[in-house]
Amino acid sequence: MRIALFVTCLADTMFPEAAKATVRLLERLGHEVVFPQDQTCCGQMHINTGYPDDALRLVRRHVRAFAPYDVVVAPSGSCVGSVRHQHAMVARGAGDERLASRAEEVARRTYELSELLVDVLGVTDVGAFYTHRVTYQPTCHSLRMIRVGDKPLRLLRQVRGLDLVELPQAEQCCGFGGTFAVKNADTSTAMLADKMRHVLSTRADVCTAGDASCLMHIGGGLSRLRVGVRTVHLAEILASTEPTGDPAERARTGGVTA
Repeated sequence: MRIALFVTCLADTMFPEAAKATVRLLERLGHEVVFPQDQTCCGQMHINTGYPDDALRLVRRHVRAFAPYDVVVAPSGSCVGSVRHQHAMVARGAGDERLASRAEEVARRTYELSELLVDVLGVTDVGAFYTHRVTYQPTCHSLRMIRVGDKPLRLLRQVRGLDLVELPQAEQCCGFGGTFAVKNADTSTAMLADKMRHVLSTRADVCTAGDASCLMHIGGGLSRLRVGVRTVHLAEILASTEPTGDPAERARTGGVTA
């Protein structure tokens, strides 16, 4: 299958390993991944903060970039949620019904990574190997907007070597919410403190999720506590495989090869 990668702003500028891991994983499963060069921001932050005119230009560009492809994947439930639930709305708000229809067509072919793997490709065991104790944070947009359900957990349960532990109060928001964390910093910090307490209670050494934005928020807080717990995107875990080579290489990679 030929799959277009919708990289997202955060993955492109701050967390490229999530995007690279998505490509490695899908290519390992036998699929061709292409990167439409014209893509840019999907416009979610413009829509959410009240700049519909700026968002409209980005929606047009997104539709133009991804319209030629039958399948689009993104390592982000948040951005996929925007494509599905906001793009056509923005176009209709501007009176552009043709763009709205084209946006809906692209949205129907756009998937978050775990959705693509489980619902479209029909796989839960992707051949991953990851020797860590891991807890999973279901991000708000993936949980409530695009409703990925237990798909990420079904994938993680098939990863060899991985010790998956349940996160208490998993469905509670981590407190990021884009500009919410800036405009309501005290509330955001309090929510983050609750989330970190629950993560630490699992004694996991890795917290994973399908959105780099939430992992950035949780990981930033955990790094300041200096507790040794890392945040790792779901795609990076699924792309990891058992290492080959000498024991020194195995020790260097921590038991996994990306």
